[in-house]
Amino acid sequence: MSGTAQQAISALRESHERIRALVEPMDEVALRAPSAHVWSIAEVLSHLGSQAEILGAFSDAVIAGEEPPGFEIAPPILEAWKAKGPVAQRDDSIAANEAQLQKLESLDVAAAERFRLPMMGREFDLAGYVALRLNEHAVHAWDVEVAADPTATIAPGAVALLLDGLGAVAARGGKGSVDPFSVRVGTTDPARDLIVTVGDAVSIEDADTEGRYDGAVDLPAEAFVRLVYGRLDPERTPPFSESGTRGLADLRSAFPGF
Repeated sequence: MSGTAQQAISALRESHERIRALVEPMDEVALRAPSAHVWSIAEVLSHLGSQAEILGAFSDAVIAGEEPPGFEIAPPILEAWKAKGPVAQRDDSIAANEAQLQKLESLDVAAAERFRLPMMGREFDLAGYVALRLNEHAVHAWDVEVAADPTATIAPGAVALLLDGLGAVAARGGKGSVDPFSVRVGTTDPARDLIVTVGDAVSIEDADTEGRYDGAVDLPAEAFVRLVYGRLDPERTPPFSESGTRGLADLRSAFPGF
């Protein structure tokens, strides 16, 4: 198994264990409480469980050497999860994510190297597939954690992997502007030097040391990940620095979240 795939599986395990420890003691009233997302805590868990079941059906087929199903399997699965009560959504979500994790963790080297999943017009190797799951899980786990602890951060093991996938997130969920601008973003833990360009579309690329930007922002990588996912409200922002005519407020407008 490649180091990247193993790293992604380990990060997914870390995220799963964090959310499990938090929600297992909750009663129905606590599970109905709002998360940092538009959903309740139970609804976030239902989403994570349904995604584990749906995407797990795809990965199970690939591992078994069979043709993956189509997305027509999704609506009845989603309806079934929606019909569950909060406690069942919690318990079944933990079970579904645990089952998928155990299957991924048990793959031998040959099976991991063979893994190829055609989906959404792309072909995912094992590392890419697990990163897809991690993107959903780690960010939504934070939605649950921060509802109980305003100082919560995304699971540390997930941050570098999510950081390196933010270009695709920005292209899909970024909000363009009729007044184009660019901001250099420097991150720590891990260190990156990036440029966010906002115009008709939004992009994140490696910064050009000779480039000219409208502003600069330096902040922890974990905070930048949350920014791109629309989860960096002022009250949940760690210390940062900025300069120039464009800064963090402009970037928040470009990443409204989803």
